[in-house]
Amino acid sequence: MADLENLLRESGADPARLKIELTESLVIDNVADSISRMLALQALGISFSMDDFGTGFSSLSYLKRLPLDQLKIDRSFVRDLAHDPNDAAIVQTIITMGRTLGLHVIAEGVESEAQLAFLAGHGCHAYQGYLFSRPLALPEFEELLGMSGGCG
Repeated sequence: MADLENLLRESGADPARLKIELTESLVIDNVADSISRMLALQALGISFSMDDFGTGFSSLSYLKRLPLDQLKIDRSFVRDLAHDPNDAAIVQTIITMGRTLGLHVIAEGVESEAQLAFLAGHGCHAYQGYLFSRPLALPEFEELLGMSGGCG
């Protein structure tokens, strides 16, 4: 914890721009300790996202206790939501539950316009996936954003 505080101070990085993604299995091993550490980091301004939600031990009892800011819908549910009514229902439920709990919801693995339309139509407004871009190194990302050519 002290190391992270020092690193943030030395780098000048804005902790509000740092989001730590946690997996359910990591948190479930010791929920009380996880909550304590998360609250300490949250006090610095760091936020948290529950990655791959719904694929692990999805317990609503710990979900409501964790100081999360975001739920990330696992790509395994997004992949087939256009033709699998069960996946569509799960995705819709995660979106509704997350928003009701005051969490931002992000879907990973978005690869088609149909997936995007379904997600947007059900209130999910953040996405990751090949529909937008493959993973990029920083120089390629800057080029994609039109930032190439150096700092001015």
